[in-house]
This record gives sequence, structure tokens and C-alpha cells, in this order.
Amino acid sequence: MEPIIVDSREEGTVEIDSDILRLRPLGAGQEVGRSCIYMEFKGKKILLDCGIHPGLNGMDALPFVDLIDPEEIDLLLISHFHLDHCGALPWFLQKTTFKGRCFMTHATKAIYRWLLADCIKVSNISAEQMLYTEQDLEQSMDKIETINFHEEKEIAGVRFWCYNAGHVLGAAMFMIEIAGVKILYTGDFSRQEDRHLMSAEIPAIKPDILIIESTYGTHIHEKREEREARFTGIVYDTVTRGGKCLIPVFALGRAQELLLILDEYWAQHPELHEYPIYYASSLAKKCMSVYQTYINAMNNRIKRQIAINNPFVFKHISNLKSKAHLDMDEIGPCVVMATPGMMQSGLSRELFESWCSDRKNCCIIAGYCVEGTLAKQILSEPEEIVAMSGQKLARKCQIEYISFSAHTDYKQTSEFIRALRPPHIMLVHGEANEMNRLKLALIREYEDQEKPPEFHNPQNTVTLELHFRGEKIAKVMGNLAVTKPTAGLRLSGILVKRNFSYHLLAPSDLNKYTDMVMSTISQRLTVPFEDDFDHMLTAFQGYHLEQISDCSVKVFDQIQATIDVQKKFVILDWISSPESDMYADTLIASLLKSSIKNEEIASLSSNKTMDVDMVSDDNDVKKFYPSTKTISSQAKELLFTNLLIDSLREMFSLQEKDFVVRTVKHDSKTTMMMTDNVPKVEKLLAFKIDNEADVEINITSRQIVRCDLDHVRNMLNRFLSNSVEIGANS
Repeated sequence: MEPIIVDSREEGTVEIDSDILRLRPLGAGQEVGRSCIYMEFKGKKILLDCGIHPGLNGMDALPFVDLIDPEEIDLLLISHFHLDHCGALPWFLQKTTFKGRCFMTHATKAIYRWLLADCIKVSNISAEQMLYTEQDLEQSMDKIETINFHEEKEIAGVRFWCYNAGHVLGAAMFMIEIAGVKILYTGDFSRQEDRHLMSAEIPAIKPDILIIESTYGTHIHEKREEREARFTGIVYDTVTRGGKCLIPVFALGRAQELLLILDEYWAQHPELHEYPIYYASSLAKKCMSVYQTYINAMNNRIKRQIAINNPFVFKHISNLKSKAHLDMDEIGPCVVMATPGMMQSGLSRELFESWCSDRKNCCIIAGYCVEGTLAKQILSEPEEIVAMSGQKLARKCQIEYISFSAHTDYKQTSEFIRALRPPHIMLVHGEANEMNRLKLALIREYEDQEKPPEFHNPQNTVTLELHFRGEKIAKVMGNLAVTKPTAGLRLSGILVKRNFSYHLLAPSDLNKYTDMVMSTISQRLTVPFEDDFDHMLTAFQGYHLEQISDCSVKVFDQIQATIDVQKKFVILDWISSPESDMYADTLIASLLKSSIKNEEIASLSSNKTMDVDMVSDDNDVKKFYPSTKTISSQAKELLFTNLLIDSLREMFSLQEKDFVVRTVKHDSKTTMMMTDNVPKVEKLLAFKIDNEADVEINITSRQIVRCDLDHVRNMLNRFLSNSVEIGANS
């Protein structure tokens, strides 16, 4: 099956039973930032993450959510607390018509609140450009539900659960199942265990589609030991030469990893104790309380250590809330970890502008940097930078890049894909060039396989369409399941669809296994009839009768006919069904026929040589009308034909134009069909059911000539066998 890429900004109508699964990046499509993946399948609409772009401001930083209707979204899943994955969430929950449900892990929800509150405070954009206020953030908390790792939930037929993703505390990979199709969304994940976080899990369940990050493309991370040694070595050199070392970090995530490394290194090197380490964040204490609360979400190393002492109570690190707590003129060599990590604003930006002109100082970029941010700009070591005030500043300080970013590299990504072997892989969260290099490398890696996976990397707003057609299996339940199945066993029941599951039930079990109940329709019809009970029995002659009383009889075991001689009518009572309704029509016709006055019958049957002409009306429907030559048998045949057509119309929801009556004339060569040397003429009634099944009935002989459906043939046979009296010859 070849996937379809649709580059369209118009969202088409999707049928509930459509086999097309649509994936559309509204953010993170060939870019890093504003992660937001729209998914649609079987009428269910889901958003995966809702972040902002760190390099943009205001409405420009949002995902392309104007291409969807938020009110139609059933489910919103947030993978972790970084702003490029959840930064637009308060705006989406409070400023749009979204009415679905939103889930994230417990740790993510706890950190999300403090992280976004800090983001609002340190933001240097105007109030008009602010996407939301602190009040919006607080109100959004009530709309967020939590989920535990491996806990399975089901919302409107969508099953989902999550796995540990590494990366940061509380980060989750979501497995979503819709109608048997499984989609794994990794968000940001890391397959390397560090000092406090475990590595991402490999799900035991294989997904049909893997939506995976491609942040580092084909890069290979250096070994953890080498990376830590290089990091501590640069910090050591900077402070011992009298310089200040700035490490821009996000308040939560890699900051805690670096704090653990520095605190341990300082403990091992007493000569460094005179140089202070500052963790400059307004969230410092709150961050530590969250990390101390969710120890169980960390790796075994931290769990063992917490039994002895709290590893997040640092001996050599002090907390700072703002730049004001640093005496910029008198402060000597030190290490400062300040937020935000990409220096687009805030304390890290202010400190860099103050320290960048001194050659003794150093700035260590310890994580991934998005295009358009100062952190990304200084990696090329420009001679000058532009301050937030617009002033140009000389850049003389040392710039170092050591990636502690907990994203997978090429080796980890490849091993993860090989372990899961999904048939479809969608790359997101990566710069266009890096993503294309990763895609080509993975294609080359699998090109020798008989059925290699298909790799997709759509741009933002471009829809990827994948076709999934699964078998529909109905589970037999209740009384129908009592009998052990055998070869050729045919079951009859009610097929119940709930979300994407099918069950076959006996009508009496409906109230046990569903919210439905079985109802019956009792029909009562009054037919004018001026004769007595015996004449009513004569009218029903030829039918299966069971006398109930001196004024009531049961016909066909289904319809009770009761005569009221004084009021001159017959009451027909029955439980409605296609078959019973057809029999009721037969009885009504018989009663009406019997009510014809004797002189009218005599007049109708006086001519023995009358014929029946076939006429086409405006709708080209063939009907028989008695001519001046009509005889009794032909008139009765006409009555039978019209009754049959009326009954069939009601049974199968047909129109008069759906029926065709034609004449078959057997010539003199067919001697077996001759009567007194006169060629025999027969009438055939033909029609279709649902434009598929052909049915043909010989009206003259009351025989079914053709019927493609067995259950229809059985019903018609029963009707014809019980209708001998109607149209019978005198």
C-alpha cells in the first residue's frame, strides 16, 4: 500500500468507518519547536502535544491550529513539560472551543504549572503579545487529567496508555489504539540512562505507526563519561583562571543532571570550594521539591541513594532568584546556571550580556538550540551580538557546546526502530536537513529487507494518509454462546457495535450487555365487514386457521381476527414484523374482496371472453387493467398482482417503478403448454432488492422463478402458499 501525501489546508469530511488514517503535523514538521501532531481515524480526532516555538513570539509561536476545529478534538495528550511541547496548552484550553479531555503524567502536571508561571514572569514581550495570563494558567489546571505509566484508559473508543520516555522527569511515550490500529508517539525520548533518569522503555506491543523524534538526525552522542569529563574540565579551567562560567539551562530537566554532576565534582575537589555555584532560577526551591516528591519516577541509582541521603539537597550549590542577588561588580570566579536555556530572554540573557566581553569568562551551551535563539547564534562564535536593548556588544568570552540534551542519537533511534519494526515511521521534531539525512540513512539501513518500513517526514500542515483495513470480528455473547459451535452452525441475533467492538446477542440479552432494551410494536387495524363470523371464515378459506372463540380466530399463527357483528367490522391484532405485516395485508385484501356485493361479483364475472390489457403509465410501470373482455379468473389474477406488489413494496421499501410485469406466451410448438389447442399466456413479476438481488415470480402459477437470496425465497414461498384463495379460479 502506497501512502498518500496531501498538501491541503482544507480538512475534508471523514466517515466514521473510513479506513484512512490521517496524520498532520501542525508543528514540529521539519522543524524543532511547537510540537503538535493532529491525528484522525474512524471519526476520532486526537492532538499529540501543544507547544510553542522558542524562537518566535505571540501568535506566531503557536502551532497551525487554525487549520482544525478545536471543538472536534476528542483527546489531547501531552508528552512532557518542555515549552515546545506544552507551552501553548493554557491558550488552547482557555482561548479556544476545545471541549475534549487532556491527559499528562502526574510529574508533568506538577512541573507544568511552575514552569509556565515562570515563563510568564520572565517574558519580555508586551501584554498584547502574551498568549495567556497566570489566571489562564491556573484555570487550565482543572481541565488537565493525569495518567500513570502503563495505566490504560479508554475515551470514546480510543484506548491509550503510556511508557517512560527518559528525557526529563515525567516524560511519556503514548501508545494509542483505535479500531485495532496502534500508534506510538515518542515525544522527546532518550535511550541512555543518566545520573537520575532511567532510559526510555521499549514497548512489548508492536505499533502499526511510529511517530518518532529526529532532533539529532544522524549525529552520534559522545560517551557519557567523556562528556562529563570535558564539561567539568572546562568549568575547572574557567574558574581557576578567574573567570565566570555561565551555563544556560531550563529550570527543570537537564539542570538537575548538571547540578548532580557539579555537586559531586566539587565534593571530590576541595580546592574548588572557594568558588561558588549558583542555581539562578525563581523556581529553584519549587523545582527541588517536585524532584524530591517523584523519586519513584527516577532510576535505581537515585532510589538507592535516597535511602541514605537526599541527592537533591546540594552541599556546594546555592539558589538565586534573580540577577539582583549577584553583586556584578564584586563577584569573583563562579559558576552560574541560569534560565532559560536558549537565552531568548530572562536571567541567562542578562548575565551573558554582562559577561560576554571578558575573555576569561565562558558560556557552556549544554542542550539543543532552536534556530532564531541567541544560544544557537553564539555557537558560530560571532564577534559581536545584539543586546535586548538593541546595543551591539563585543563577544570575547569562550563558547563551548557540550550536549547533555536527553534526545536519542542516530544509533539509539535505529536500535529503537529495529526493536519495534513498525511498518510506518513518521519523523517529527527535527530541522529539515537533519531530518532528511536521518530518513535517507534509515532507508539505506533497511533497503535489503524484503518488506522495509516506510519512512515519512511531512512538512507542517501537510497531511499523511495511510490505509488500514482490518477484519471485523463479532464476539458471540449471552444465550447465543451457550451452544458449542459446530461446523455449519448458523446463528441469528442482533449485531451490536460499541465503539469499535462487535457483539452478536440474542434480543433477550440486550438489556444485560448493553444499555438498550428490546421493544415490540403491537398493531391493530379495523376493517369494515358487514357479514357474520361464518362469512369471515369463508373469506379466510385456504389459510391456516385456529379458532379461539365464537367470534375470534388466529390466522397463520400470528394474526388474531375478531369480528364485531353489531358494529360491522373485523379487528386485526398482531405483533409487527415484515412477515406478519405481509400476512395482515393478505387478510385485509381477503376481507375487502368478500365484502364486494353479489351483484358486483356477478357483473365482474358475467363475461367469459374478456381479456386483460397491459398498459404503461407515465412512470413506465406495467399494470393490468380489465378490458371489456375481462373474465373472473383474470380479474382475480389482477387482484393478486396488485396485492403482491403492495406487500413487496412494504416489505422491501420499494417503489411502484421498481416492478415490471411482463407476459410470456407459449406458441403451438410447445405442446405441453397448450390448453385446448390455445397457446398458454403467463404473467411474470420482476423486481430487484437493494439493486443487487434479482427476483422473478410467475403470477399465473404462483411459483418463484428466480430469487438470489435464500431468506427472501423462504418468505415468499410461505406467502404464496398461504395465498391460494387470493386470485384463485372460481
